[in-house]
Amino acid sequence: MSIFVDETTKVVYQGLTGSQGRYYGLLNRDYGTKVVAGTNPKKAGTDVDGIPVYATMAEAKDATGATASCIFIPAPGVKSAVIEAAEAGFEFVVAITEGVPAHDEAWFYNKLKSDYPDTRLLGPNCPGIISPGKANIGITAGHIAKPGGPVGIVSRSGTLTYQALYELQQKEIGVTTCVGIGGDPVPGTSFIDCLEAFEADPETKAVMMIGEIGGSAEEEAAQFISDHMTKPVSSYIAGVTAPPGKKMGHAGAIVSGGKGTAEAKMEALRDAGALVGENPTEAGELMAEIVATL
Repeated sequence: MSIFVDETTKVVYQGLTGSQGRYYGLLNRDYGTKVVAGTNPKKAGTDVDGIPVYATMAEAKDATGATASCIFIPAPGVKSAVIEAAEAGFEFVVAITEGVPAHDEAWFYNKLKSDYPDTRLLGPNCPGIISPGKANIGITAGHIAKPGGPVGIVSRSGTLTYQALYELQQKEIGVTTCVGIGGDPVPGTSFIDCLEAFEADPETKAVMMIGEIGGSAEEEAAQFISDHMTKPVSSYIAGVTAPPGKKMGHAGAIVSGGKGTAEAKMEALRDAGALVGENPTEAGELMAEIVATL
């Protein structure tokens, strides 16, 4: 199986008529993803290489029965795009856009929780999600992902999401689903959300978790692993050499007051029973050792 998306998932691209939306929308369709529509109120009634464009998300859903959306809209418009998808009844919304204001993220995160609890948001500022061989929503290169399981991947870092997939592919290890949650301060989907879904998925037998400095998400995930996970976990935390107090890369990747360091996160994960690699390749090697025992 897979988590969140599979070969039956129908996707609407918000921003399909833009250059990035068109490029990745068509790329994802070529991968096999059911990209069934796009939206743009100024271009309703047209199409993008045969994919119809509608004025609103509600119209697109009525016409296609889609349940997922992928947002390729500039940062100032993401807030309204997320809510439009939720109002239309979309169950899964993937926001690729980076640079979304943190106060917008906090607002629509809480709005979804209170008013649209059936809508799951992934991102913003994330590479998206891929269930290899079934669906690819976002910007992950499909050719580096080996289908068939038994490993699930969840990562805060986009680039390291790709490396994790590649490390496993090189070892001929398949993946059920790989989720890039993004590194902004208020992600729509957390490590714990993904760990919980992987724990419940019968075809996912082990999980690879990629974290980074800043915040407390990895420590919270470690506690969840300790309390609730029965499946083995390998992990890597980026940022061991990051200078304290300096933001590194993602908006959420800042160490403050001795909290959020790579060392503290690694220790918490080890205490929870996870195997922790010193680099991404070692994390892949540790997962290979785990898979060999399954």
